[in-house]
Amino acid sequence: MRALDFAHVRKTYASPAGAPLVALDDFTLTVDSGRFVTVVGPSGCGKTTLLRMAAGLVPPDAGSAIRLDGEVLAAPSPKMSMVFQGIGLMPWKSIFDNVALGLQLQAHRATLTGEERERIAATLALVGLTGFERYYPHQLSGGMQQRVGLARALVRQPEILLMDEPFGALDAQTRTVLQDELLSLWSRVKSTVLFITHDLDEAIYLSDRVVIMSRRPGRIKQVLEVNLPRPRFSYDARAEPEFARLRSIAWQSIKEEL
Repeated sequence: MRALDFAHVRKTYASPAGAPLVALDDFTLTVDSGRFVTVVGPSGCGKTTLLRMAAGLVPPDAGSAIRLDGEVLAAPSPKMSMVFQGIGLMPWKSIFDNVALGLQLQAHRATLTGEERERIAATLALVGLTGFERYYPHQLSGGMQQRVGLARALVRQPEILLMDEPFGALDAQTRTVLQDELLSLWSRVKSTVLFITHDLDEAIYLSDRVVIMSRRPGRIKQVLEVNLPRPRFSYDARAEPEFARLRSIAWQSIKEEL
């Protein structure tokens, strides 16, 4: 079953130099329901633009189409949640209230029902933050703050989770831990994931498919199927010969675009 369809997507921006800047051109991709798909490519190739269009935040050019469950996507959908590069936590709100914000914005009201409070508590437990409900963002580590951002997205129970380099600012050790935690969460919540990263190891480790983009204007250059067994956190997947083979192919493809 298809979740997201990108059909010949093109996006241009006005440029101070006069000629329009083409960020994406003829981008065509199907993301099947329940799959984990990662997009990689050189800086400036339109990865974040692609994700913002998938979220309904940025419209594609005329003649392009993005479909959600077969219907043209014209605005942000309640079926989706997005985790941005910057976590964007409210420093004056507790961890509980930061996560509650996702539900409040969705429902267009400030008050929470009892069921919603239970859902927030359950989601915080899911990301390992039980006991930190009344803490504030500055009292948490970077990795724990990222878990709050993930909880804020998950509490809405999205069918599709859009993630824009969520671990990019973290140290290598924390990043590895959160990759495993994300895979564990994904195996339970069953959302479709469209993930953006610059890290080839991260892309291969997490994904069912790795989409490699060309330099701007961004187009699909290559798609790699990752057939490493899951759950990948149950063994040393990065030491597998197939992992090394896929990484070599991906790096060669990206290097040609630099």
